[in-house]
Amino acid sequence: MLLNLLQTDSLASAAAEAVQETAAIQPVEMHESLFSLFSMGGPLMWVLLALSILAFYVIGQKWWVISHASKIDDRFMDDIRDYMSDGKIESALTLCRKYDNPVARMVETGISRKGRPLGDIQNAIENVGNVEVARLEKGLPVLASIAGGAPMIGFLGTVIGMVQAFFNMSKAGSNIDISLLSGGIYTAMLTTVGGLIVGIIAYFGYNWLTSRISNLVYKMESSTIEFIDILNNEENK
Repeated sequence: MLLNLLQTDSLASAAAEAVQETAAIQPVEMHESLFSLFSMGGPLMWVLLALSILAFYVIGQKWWVISHASKIDDRFMDDIRDYMSDGKIESALTLCRKYDNPVARMVETGISRKGRPLGDIQNAIENVGNVEVARLEKGLPVLASIAGGAPMIGFLGTVIGMVQAFFNMSKAGSNIDISLLSGGIYTAMLTTVGGLIVGIIAYFGYNWLTSRISNLVYKMESSTIEFIDILNNEENK
């Protein structure tokens, strides 16, 4: 009986000491600034930062160009039809020059060649359209390259970080400390996150811009067809 009491008291004392030691341990919180985390990622983080700035620049610049190219009055083609029907060629050209967008430039090219064979006019309009589409798509290959290359750069940083961690382990021998591994693991994880973030931004930006360009190209094609119909009607009168 006495032995049982002694064992119970010992267990209670051990439990109380464990509780006290646990209470004495303060939770460790990580208070790292964004710049310090960025620095832990290693030199490749600067490459990813440069790519992110380039991606944002291309997205913003192409958005402005496409938005500017899409601005045209809904009654533009109706006014062109009225001017052409009334024989007001100069008024139609003046209306085209009022708008700085691909549709107006294509229609202006067609009007300026009025009187030539219809096939020549259509070819001239298509050539102008091809130039305009190439101008709209300028810069998109850079964005596509960033979308595919940034995650690969992040993966390269992951490999470098793991090599660094294992190298530190091999140098430490039996005296392995977690601090020896933390630098390489930080490099591995942060470059992966950075590469994915930059790649995702560039990927969605590329697809969004491509979609807007496709909508504008559709408008250009429909305007070309409508203008050719106007010329056909003029020839059939």
